[in-house]
Amino acid sequence: MIFVTGAAGMLGQDVVRAAGDAVALSRADLDVTDGAVVRRELAGADVVVNCAAWTDVDGAEEYPEEALAVNRDGARHVAEVANRVLYVSSDYVFDGEKRTPYVESDPTGPLQAYGRSKLAGEVATADANPRHFIVRSSWLFGAGGKNFVQTMLRLGRERDELRVVDDQIGCPTYTGHLADAIVRLVRTEDYGIHHLAGAGRCSWYRFAREIFDRAGVDCHVEPCSTAEYPLPARRPAWSVLGSERGHSLPRWQEGLDAYLAVRA
Repeated sequence: MIFVTGAAGMLGQDVVRAAGDAVALSRADLDVTDGAVVRRELAGADVVVNCAAWTDVDGAEEYPEEALAVNRDGARHVAEVANRVLYVSSDYVFDGEKRTPYVESDPTGPLQAYGRSKLAGEVATADANPRHFIVRSSWLFGAGGKNFVQTMLRLGRERDELRVVDDQIGCPTYTGHLADAIVRLVRTEDYGIHHLAGAGRCSWYRFAREIFDRAGVDCHVEPCSTAEYPLPARRPAWSVLGSERGHSLPRWQEGLDAYLAVRA
């Protein structure tokens, strides 16, 4: 039986769907920052997919301890109780200085509080449970929550023109594809770090143009630089993920098509 924490979140909903018979635990059901509650609710759990997370990248700059409480301490609580555990991590554990895809063995170096909290969660999970899977992914979008595609579709219908950052490169990843891969992975004993992200790469600008083209939205998109669109948290300029373990998800364009089909 697979238990899913953070089951009401964008990825968590798709993991529950992919698992078929999972025990779904939303934040209302299980606050992972409360160790006593985690021990009570997950006692005897064979496999836990830990999707519970602080995901507000900019908010983590203002509230780093709160982000650590979920992404590090919550991860430790879950890993200590589960027989086997999968922790969902992020491309933001890297500094973006490479220009070839990051693989599982590459050194980490997060640029912002969010990335540091996710890396701390990786370490806490690995230290607490030798039967762990750590899955790093990138630029998630799915039908179960707020995401870049949803935002672009809304803005594209409200405005005639948008400016979108063109100097950050990553791998847009559809949560439906990621969830399927996660469920397959936890049914193995292939423990350790895994990179699972949409195949291919693009900038946010190119992603936005593809969204409008495929959705039939008439909105002109102009590229801009990160410096022209400052945010509280630094983003890695390059967060393309590859895998030396042989993992491959469908291309990000296929994920976009699948997402748009679900929305329709």
